Amino acid sequence: MVNTALRPRPQDMETDVWVPARWEDYGAICDRQHDPNGEGLDLEKARYYYDNGWMRIEMAALGPGHGRSNSIVSKVISLFATLRMIRMVELTNTSFRKPGEREGQPDIAFYLGSRFTLPPQSNQPVDVQRYGVPHLVVEIASTTLSDDLGQKRLLYERLGVQEYWVVNVAAQTVLAFAVENGGSREIRESLVLPGLVLDTVEAAMARSQTEDDGTIARWLIQTFQP
Repeated sequence: MVNTALRPRPQDMETDVWVPARWEDYGAICDRQHDPNGEGLDLEKARYYYDNGWMRIEMAALGPGHGRSNSIVSKVISLFATLRMIRMVELTNTSFRKPGEREGQPDIAFYLGSRFTLPPQSNQPVDVQRYGVPHLVVEIASTTLSDDLGQKRLLYERLGVQEYWVVNVAAQTVLAFAVENGGSREIRESLVLPGLVLDTVEAAMARSQTEDDGTIARWLIQTFQP
């Protein structure tokens, strides 16, 4: 039997930085955050990342800046895919794991197109070796911009996503990257959602400063209709 008392505890870990860790220790920390005896529940709302021998426990942003940007970007993508008849599944705050190697927990992720397999609705990380990697991953950067553009970008490249967006909440802008050939390049029009330009996403974010969701949705529908 494994002595769990020797395992690192979530509340003992430094947060919001990358620290060296074995995959086994990372898995133990993720498991203990849901300990039925309550240990580690102070970090139950944290996000967990692992890549190439390094892990990060990130405290989730709780302010309206992060939440509103998340909602608006989600609305843009969902409405565009719906009106263009693109098959889509959206997952919020979901972990995607390649066992033994890496794991990411983006703000929003989308499976797109006709060929993906719907992951089961469980509380376990999605095994990307079994269900595939999301086609589009979005991180909302209210306090984590440098990391979202740096280490997390490398993580998602290695995980195999096709497109990665970083939403800069302070600047109300979106940096989007097409992932290919082991790297990524900046784009201003989505490749996984052909016809969706980033200018439209940023315009919706700007409107959210003064307009309600219904008004923005009606504007988006009008914008996306042929």
